[in-house]
Amino acid sequence: MSMIAAFYGGKSILITGATGFLGKVLMEKLFRTSPDLKVIYVLVRPKQGQTLQQRVFQILDSKLFEKVKEVCPNVHEKIRAISADLNQNDFAISKEDMQELLSHTNIVFHCAATVRFDDHLRHAVQLNVTATQQLLLMASQMPKLEAFIHISTAFSNCNLKHIDEVVYPCPVEPKKIIDSMEWLDDAIIDEITPKLIGDQPNTYTYTKALGEVVVQQEGGNLNIAIIRPSIVGATWQEPFPGWVDNLNGPSGLIIAAGKGFLRSIRATPMAVADLIPADTVVNLTLAVGWYTAVHRPKSTLVYHCTSGNLNPCNWGKMGLQVLATFEKIPFERAFRRPNADFTTNNITTHYWNAVSHRAPAIIYDFYLRLTGRKPRMTKLMNRLLRTLSMVEYFINRSWEWSTYNTEMLMSALSPEDQRVFNFDVRQLNWLEYIENYVLGVKKYLLKEDMAGIPEAKQHLKRLRNIHYLFNTALFLIAWRLLIARSQVARNVWFFIVSFCYKFLSYFRASSTLNA
Repeated sequence: MSMIAAFYGGKSILITGATGFLGKVLMEKLFRTSPDLKVIYVLVRPKQGQTLQQRVFQILDSKLFEKVKEVCPNVHEKIRAISADLNQNDFAISKEDMQELLSHTNIVFHCAATVRFDDHLRHAVQLNVTATQQLLLMASQMPKLEAFIHISTAFSNCNLKHIDEVVYPCPVEPKKIIDSMEWLDDAIIDEITPKLIGDQPNTYTYTKALGEVVVQQEGGNLNIAIIRPSIVGATWQEPFPGWVDNLNGPSGLIIAAGKGFLRSIRATPMAVADLIPADTVVNLTLAVGWYTAVHRPKSTLVYHCTSGNLNPCNWGKMGLQVLATFEKIPFERAFRRPNADFTTNNITTHYWNAVSHRAPAIIYDFYLRLTGRKPRMTKLMNRLLRTLSMVEYFINRSWEWSTYNTEMLMSALSPEDQRVFNFDVRQLNWLEYIENYVLGVKKYLLKEDMAGIPEAKQHLKRLRNIHYLFNTALFLIAWRLLIARSQVARNVWFFIVSFCYKFLSYFRASSTLNA
């Protein structure tokens, strides 16, 4: 019998960010392993033309929850959608809903955040810092609360090479940052942002670090834990391999490469690609929730959910695995999702790559116009290159994360809990995982039909030929201009031509003699 699964039975659980990728996987696991839980409260932002319940039903009707419906047929009755907006004071929650949350909540999983690397500092502070502060205030008024679990990121202190499972102090107090965001105008914030974030690469990592300090400072007497996952990717095992529904992490790059739009990026091949499956993060999160509530640690424990120190896979190896999978599972010719968006993580390519990526896209758009179709490749490529420019920092560096608390927790679990809530990444087979990831992007994210593989191969071949043709033409033009301007280049060119002529003459003469 799983102690963790039994612990969540009969509990009332509040999840922020439940409509996001990680939040959905967390809900699915809770319902599947603890179908007798009392209720899951989800904070849902009102959306025009759609009721809160419709949004929840839309989530539950996805393939992700197929197994849940078998073990928990009344799952619709166990989700309570609360109208909320994390950008507003008190989250704009009604008095009646607030009273219900404060009176009944046993566990809080705070997953909500903005993960945009290029987000404006004011918005990033509001969602990643101020909202955390307000949620802690709510939690302090919950008499039945047993644990508050805050999901941060392993990159919250990425300005350091070695990162321990501790909360690091920030140069400026979070309260001062929060207060200043209320009265400074956007122009001033834009001007001071580089100075505030210092050696942090973007507003996301900076505000996540601030959020951790807020948790530590304002947690009071609450039982709190912080979980720091690295790059969250598709599921490894549960509820099935390869499930993914957004373009965060490597998913956008996989699509771009699979479609033939992305031919090269600037990355350090030996840098560790610290990818972690979503279900691994969720299993650790639920185990931490149980441990924090039952064992009540004296201080706020930080848990790293990373793979690089236990089962490393570098970017070069991962890229080869992705390409090997493409040979078996190519992507179809066009996006099925009209609202596909490449925003999230970014990687910078150098000037030549930027030109050689954009120009084939322009040529392909010209072809689309000639055939009466809407041009879209240039727009997608510009978006992709903007995305690539942001992730360069992360794919050219490696970090060392200590995992003492995570390993301690693993040893504290029973054999049954280690099986049901497995977060041991040493068991992960990267080749198998990446293949399932690519297949999952194709099936669940793009919703492509596997029967379209022959057409997809032809499309990739066309894009590849366009890319090679353009690069060849660009090289010849550059070489011709160089010859026209440089005597040295002309001498080299004449030497090459003369050598090739002599070689062919010798080869022809040898063939004649042998005949």
